[in-house]
Amino acid sequence: MYRRNYYYLVAGMPDIVFEQSKLSVTLSEFKMELKANLHSTDYKLVELLFLEVDNNNVLNLLTQNIDKFDSSGKYSFYELEEEIKEPKILPSYLKTFITSFKTDQPIRAKMSWEDQLATLYYEYLFKTKNEFLRDWFELECNIRNILAGFTARRHKIPVEHLLVGDNYINNAIRKSNAADFGLQDEFFYIDKLIQINEYDNLLDRERAIDQLKWNYLDEQNTFRYFSIEVILAFVIKMKMVERWLKLDKKTGEEMFRKLIKDLENSYKFSKEFNI
Repeated sequence: MYRRNYYYLVAGMPDIVFEQSKLSVTLSEFKMELKANLHSTDYKLVELLFLEVDNNNVLNLLTQNIDKFDSSGKYSFYELEEEIKEPKILPSYLKTFITSFKTDQPIRAKMSWEDQLATLYYEYLFKTKNEFLRDWFELECNIRNILAGFTARRHKIPVEHLLVGDNYINNAIRKSNAADFGLQDEFFYIDKLIQINEYDNLLDRERAIDQLKWNYLDEQNTFRYFSIEVILAFVIKMKMVERWLKLDKKTGEEMFRKLIKDLENSYKFSKEFNI
């Protein structure tokens, strides 16, 4: 497969570190630069990294939380309003989700709508032909599920309907009572996640998870230099930095309340669908 190199673009990217105090260019500005300078096929890979924003916007519009619209996604407020009426241009997984939500026919019974959307989202992402992105999305999904498994144990709630996707990681989480879910030889980062899970402070836990992901990105791109993969990793890092620049004590408390609320909602959703 032919691979394009972006010498000028990569050479001109600013230095970025995890503990960044300020960005010299915003993520939105950088995204516009990429759109102007990347081959269209490569820019479509960049867009995959922003679909999560569109997911949240769709879910908020469907639940009538229109004040929470985030304009950094691919689709505008007007486009999503029209798509919710009759999906035409959205990715297939979002079309499926909108139809399922509007007809009140869950794709996976006993699972929250947010997690159902996440399930469809990752299934869609795993089909990308770019190996770097496919591995990245798999890592993200696995970390998410392992942490959900730890949280379910901590709060003594069923884990089955908190897990997104279906792979060997999820099977281990469902079946194993071991501290590491029996993943010692299967998942390289399991020891680190066990350590992170012990942190009492939620913000410290979130920061450690992002640091783990940051280190992973650096390891994956050691010899790639001017490739699209380097640019994709940079976009992911910029997303992390922008997120942390917005976080403060108040946000941390809101994150904690949301975490608990999500767990409660998932458990109530499960009980409502019990036969």
